Amino acid sequence: MSYTNNITSDFSQDLICLANKLLKVRTKLDDKYVREEPMIRGPKFLVRLRSHMVFENTPVKIVCTVEGFPMPVVKCNKLLPPVLLSLSCYLFFAPASMLPKIHYTKIHITFLDTFGPVFATEGESATLSATMTLEPNLANLQPEAQWYRDDTRLFDSKWVKIETGRGFSKLTLPNLYKDDEGLYTLRMVTKGGTAEHSAFVSVADGPPPVPAAPGAPMDIEIHDANRDYVIVSWKPPNTTTEGPILGYFVDKCEVGTENWTQCNDHPIKICKYPVSGLFEGHSFYFRVRAVNSHGISKPSRMSDPITAMDPTEFERLHGVPSAPGQVIATRETDTSVLIQWAPPKEPNNLIGYYIDQCVQGSKNWTSANHKPHKNTRFVVSGLTTGETYVFRVQAINELGLSDESQESAPLTVKAALTTPSAPYDIALLYCDGHSMILNWKKPLRSGGAKIKEYYVDKRRSGTTMWREVHIPPFTERVYKVENLTEGAVYQFHVYAANLAGLGPASKHSEDFTCDPWTMPEPGPAYDLTFCEVRDNSLVVEWQKPVYTGSGPITGYHVEYAKKGTANWITANEKAASHRFLKVTGLEVGTTYVFRVRAVNAAGVGMASMASDPVTAKAVAGSQEVSCVVDEKSGDIVLSFESCQINEGSKFIWKKDYKEITDFSKGVVIKSEGTHSKLIFKNPDKEDFGTYSVSVTNTEGVSSSYTISNEELAKMLALSYDIRHPVIPLKSELAYKILERGRMRFWLQAEEISSNVTYKFFANNKELSGPNKMGHDVATGIIEFIMDHFTEENEGTYTCQITDGGGKAQSSLVLIGDAFKAALAEADFQRREYIRVKEGPHFSEFLSLQIGDDCSVTLVCKVANLKKESVFHWFREDTEIIPDVKPDLGSGVCKLPIKEFSLKTAGIYKATISDDRGKDMSQINISGKVFDDAINKLSQLAGASAAELVINCTATGIQLQFDASAVMWLIVFSLIDSQVVEPVEKDKGKYSIVITDPENSHKRTLDLSGDGQYFQYFPSLISFPSEPIPLFIDNSVVGGLPDVVTIMEKKTLSLTCTVCGDPKPQVSWLKNGSEVEPDDQYVVSLDQGRFASLTIKGVSMEDSGRYTMIVQNKYGGESVDIVVSVYRHGEKIPEAKPTLTPKTIIPPKLPIEIPQPKTQPAPSAAPSTPSPAAPKAALGRGVKSPTPSRRK
Repeated sequence: MSYTNNITSDFSQDLICLANKLLKVRTKLDDKYVREEPMIRGPKFLVRLRSHMVFENTPVKIVCTVEGFPMPVVKCNKLLPPVLLSLSCYLFFAPASMLPKIHYTKIHITFLDTFGPVFATEGESATLSATMTLEPNLANLQPEAQWYRDDTRLFDSKWVKIETGRGFSKLTLPNLYKDDEGLYTLRMVTKGGTAEHSAFVSVADGPPPVPAAPGAPMDIEIHDANRDYVIVSWKPPNTTTEGPILGYFVDKCEVGTENWTQCNDHPIKICKYPVSGLFEGHSFYFRVRAVNSHGISKPSRMSDPITAMDPTEFERLHGVPSAPGQVIATRETDTSVLIQWAPPKEPNNLIGYYIDQCVQGSKNWTSANHKPHKNTRFVVSGLTTGETYVFRVQAINELGLSDESQESAPLTVKAALTTPSAPYDIALLYCDGHSMILNWKKPLRSGGAKIKEYYVDKRRSGTTMWREVHIPPFTERVYKVENLTEGAVYQFHVYAANLAGLGPASKHSEDFTCDPWTMPEPGPAYDLTFCEVRDNSLVVEWQKPVYTGSGPITGYHVEYAKKGTANWITANEKAASHRFLKVTGLEVGTTYVFRVRAVNAAGVGMASMASDPVTAKAVAGSQEVSCVVDEKSGDIVLSFESCQINEGSKFIWKKDYKEITDFSKGVVIKSEGTHSKLIFKNPDKEDFGTYSVSVTNTEGVSSSYTISNEELAKMLALSYDIRHPVIPLKSELAYKILERGRMRFWLQAEEISSNVTYKFFANNKELSGPNKMGHDVATGIIEFIMDHFTEENEGTYTCQITDGGGKAQSSLVLIGDAFKAALAEADFQRREYIRVKEGPHFSEFLSLQIGDDCSVTLVCKVANLKKESVFHWFREDTEIIPDVKPDLGSGVCKLPIKEFSLKTAGIYKATISDDRGKDMSQINISGKVFDDAINKLSQLAGASAAELVINCTATGIQLQFDASAVMWLIVFSLIDSQVVEPVEKDKGKYSIVITDPENSHKRTLDLSGDGQYFQYFPSLISFPSEPIPLFIDNSVVGGLPDVVTIMEKKTLSLTCTVCGDPKPQVSWLKNGSEVEPDDQYVVSLDQGRFASLTIKGVSMEDSGRYTMIVQNKYGGESVDIVVSVYRHGEKIPEAKPTLTPKTIIPPKLPIEIPQPKTQPAPSAAPSTPSPAAPKAALGRGVKSPTPSRRK
């Protein structure tokens, strides 16, 4: 027995005749259904011939399926070698007509929106339109829309515009004439019948040129055109009330001009007139006007143009073919299209056809052939792949071109379907000793259609016979081949199939031995793919191994090598836990291959089959994924713009390189054109990760974006803010008390719309009353008016605002003192309203006035008085009887306050009453009111104050000045019973500054003279008249400092001024020991005032602390000076004074208190004023008290 893959047969003539007869069989369809003629298409094999293996001397039946219209002619060619001529076979062809009978669906038309009756006037326009649904709605089988007026079909012209599309038709009459009146009908015509709709259009006469003139004639027609004359006919106007028609005038106008000339001098009474005197070969328009006793009508609608020409010549010139029939375009190659059309119904000595092509939507028609084509089939070449075209055809004879045919349906240029190329790279994924799991790569070329099936054949290594391993095909590229022999060696090859048929077989696999896998390491990964290819990086993806080894897979290593080399480099030293990896550090423009190894606890497993070569080069124009938060919706949006898009291209979005298929959590993918978006409608904290997108049917266009936890948190916060926007407020919720004690709660927003809504709440209870709430869009103010504000209204008030998507809330707390103040004010305003409206009242409440003479007066005004009205003054609820009664006649009441001081401060009241009611005004003269009054008095006093003078009194030394009406005293008193002596820093100018809110007034006294001291008075203390010694002046060439620095071998002089009575004694100490005067240390006291210590030729031993003591029997004082000596050439030591206070030496006890001298009795002579006390400096440590206001 022998086998062969070639099928041979001797076909009998009878079988061929039978096949040809079958091809001519046609089923006659009922007229109600669509016929096949409009479905012209090129021949096509639906199911192609397939190779068969048969035993010798066995009949074989080979079947194929074809389609096409007109019915294709099928021929079988025998290409048989001579040695096979004895093989007896037969071939059976089943054309499309032999398939089960096709029952075409009737097209059902249902009108949706239709036109109704139209009533218009001449000169206006009118539009009739209708929409409809078609079932089924097939692009190549659209019904024909026909418009009729009174059963006369209308065509697109100057007077009628017709527009028809899928599911609609529209007729427009741009300039109505009386001729347009009638019953209009739209008929949608199909092969199975018609659907129609009708409505009447009424056209009223337009205003005549003169009153009562007739209407325009109608239905003008041209007859018997000849080389120099024509006959014009028309219908009379549709007149009802105008006078009888006296005749008509006929006008003509040569085409291309606008000059109308009257053809007849006198009106003609019949509706027909021969116009003569025309020029042969010229074209003319004609129109008619009617005449009655009132005047001439408007002209009729002008006729179609007519050429003055001999009828024979006219017949010759108008003998061009009619337009060709329906044009069908079908796919041929990726740059050509097959065009077929129906011949014209009136060929008229047809010569051929011209085919025009146009890119859809451009209206730029170009000719596809440059000489007439005789057949009704033509291949248009040189087209752009992926572009969409429409086509039309014109017929031509010796008289000229016909009208254009209807346009074909749009067709995108792409190659016709072919079988796919062969799969390749068959790999073994697992073997258990009885079966093998195979994987292979899909064909590089799909043939223009999706690959639907795969077929696998096997054979023993070393044999030539292939056997199918399964009968039904499968769609996956992983297949388990079972029923194998353990230890046997096998080879495999694979076929791919699409709609066009079965492609070629792949190259056979390597030899696979059917031994069970028992190694502990994992098997190979498979299906390596690439995305996000850039100049220096790319992302590799793969599938998990079928065989995992002795334990679960813990990671993967990716290796790569330059194409053509075996130098494999590991891209990741640490195993990747996921099934993708971004490989970086590649060389731009270099081609690489990749493989993957899985890892488990036992070690690194088998390497996968090497990937297809990939070049590290970014796709030109490639862009990256962007991530934003939508400013309106708050959605998180990942956007990608593809630089390439082709027919059938799709956007595939993945998370962590796993395709997103779960859309239950609000994830939405929107793709349009070259743009795609991944939208998170309900984003949450679990949405972090790497999101990638790839575009199919492109050169690997892809990109990715990684959303980190930190970035996601920021975007979620921004999304929340956008979805819950806060309306900005200019002012928070506040209140204002209105007339009658009503309470107005209000706030102001930055901006609100007219659609704003709001609610007010008091203690979580909504406040109602539509008439009590309101808002102003211009100002953004929202308010609520509460008529009765009582003790029950204490609590928290809240306003909630909603405007579009924005919200805002503001609260006001009215409890405790704040509520009491508001309630008191509301009660006051309520009483005030009653008071002002009904009885006597204060038009101006009590106020305190300060006169220029420093007088202080309470003033108020009263109104709505009568004779019985009574006015009273009170202070602290005690009535005051003024010296002058209030002047109720003028309405102004005054109460002077004499000797204004704290003694006169307090609460003052005034009341006015009669039988109609009582009103009260009150003022509290204390605190700020009192201080303001004092400031005013200070302003007046300061402006008139004299200079400061010294006055010695029994209570102390006083600096005083006279301010005409007010005397201000500043008293310097002793702090205790001891006398604190003045020091150098107590010298200076003493000033008093009287300030008020507007001005300040300053008076100054100079107490800076040398040797001056304070005088103490016997009435103040009981010390003797001799004062204790005091330091008035201390100086060492400019003053006695606390620290003295001097160079070695120089002379140091420490000098100060002292005073005292009796004359004080001066002594000096060094480091606590008394200084003994000698040639180096010289101590002196000149004139009892100037004490000094001079050290000649100071040395380092003279450094130390020196103390000067001055004292008499009443006490004394000591002061320390630090002396620092340095050598020549050394850096001058930094002087660091120590704050050593002066030491007061108490007096020796007991102290004799001197008695004041008695003064002789005053003489009768006029007394002389006592001299002014001498100026004295303030003693050290004596504080000047803040002057208190005189009472």
